[in-house]
Amino acid sequence: MGWEEGGQPCFSSAQLQGAFSCIDQNRDGIICKADLRETYSQLGKVSVPEEELDAMLQEGKGPINFTVFLTLFGEKLNGTDPEEAILSAFRMFDPSGKGVVNKEEFKQLLLTQADKFSPAEVEQMFALTPMDLAGNIDYKSLCYIITHGDEKEE
Repeated sequence: MGWEEGGQPCFSSAQLQGAFSCIDQNRDGIICKADLRETYSQLGKVSVPEEELDAMLQEGKGPINFTVFLTLFGEKLNGTDPEEAILSAFRMFDPSGKGVVNKEEFKQLLLTQADKFSPAEVEQMFALTPMDLAGNIDYKSLCYIITHGDEKEE
């Protein structure tokens, strides 16, 4: 992912297709309630209220295919703070709200999901990633490094 001038995230079509494919669990080209429920379950959130899932699906005003997904994605990003968008993504892996994610669990996701990282890419990323004493990723500090740069590099 790159950043456009003005701080807006810039995603490639492959990245967006990968995100859609991760959510479209049954691979039928449409995101349905079962797809959303399974996606949340894989992220550790097993009891999402029906009303919340229904509200997400209603945003598409019809079946959510890849084109509708792109439109909704663009609407959500328009005017958002990139730092807050990244923090929100990490919060999905931190249901307890502690500000950290388990390194080993996150490593497995990077190696096995969507645009898979190679083991070397994971190690390269972890070399720059702030960790707590237990070896968990301090994602708030990582987010700051992503959006503002690493002070050590200057």
